[in-house]
Amino acid sequence: MERRTRAAAIGAALLLTAGAAGSAGAASGEHHAPARSEAPVRGGDALPGGQAVRAAQAAGAREAAALTGTAKLYRPGHDIGFTFDAHLAGEDRMDPAAATGTFRLRHVFPDGSSGWARARVDCLITGGRVAVVTGVVEESDRWPRGRRVGVTVHDAGRHDRLGYSWATQDPVAGDVPPCTSSAPFEKVDGKTGDFRVLPWQPVYE
Repeated sequence: MERRTRAAAIGAALLLTAGAAGSAGAASGEHHAPARSEAPVRGGDALPGGQAVRAAQAAGAREAAALTGTAKLYRPGHDIGFTFDAHLAGEDRMDPAAATGTFRLRHVFPDGSSGWARARVDCLITGGRVAVVTGVVEESDRWPRGRRVGVTVHDAGRHDRLGYSWATQDPVAGDVPPCTSSAPFEKVDGKTGDFRVLPWQPVYE
């Protein structure tokens, strides 16, 4: 019951946001061409709302969103690696907080000292080729267990970028909200691996 209520609230919030944006455009007199769907429906026409919902439900266990892969950041003198295995099941499409999986990181500093952490995923939202994931720290040699941290990934082939919540929020001091992180300001060394983002496709009734 709690999950259905949370999913309904998320859907309503997204619809309200879309409605507000439409009203603002109408008020300003601006006209915009409709955005292209990243996954067009076979046959050329978008499905009506009810049919779209049924189509999503029929997808069964197909994933609604995902962030996977392993790579290191490009920062001379440092060895910083991230591994993601985050997934949102098709049946939980409208509830990003139902995401599952883990992500890991390890940072070796120029002086040879290091730090590492493993977090259990508790929220995942993807859009286009960008993913924002948060997780609760389960193991770490520097951060307290139970703290929530976030990471952002821009999947750009061999030119991926990455950002993280601890750029502004020290995990020792407190949590960040679910699905919250920074802009992807760090470059990823494309020679060390690759991150892959599966775009989220919300379904509106």
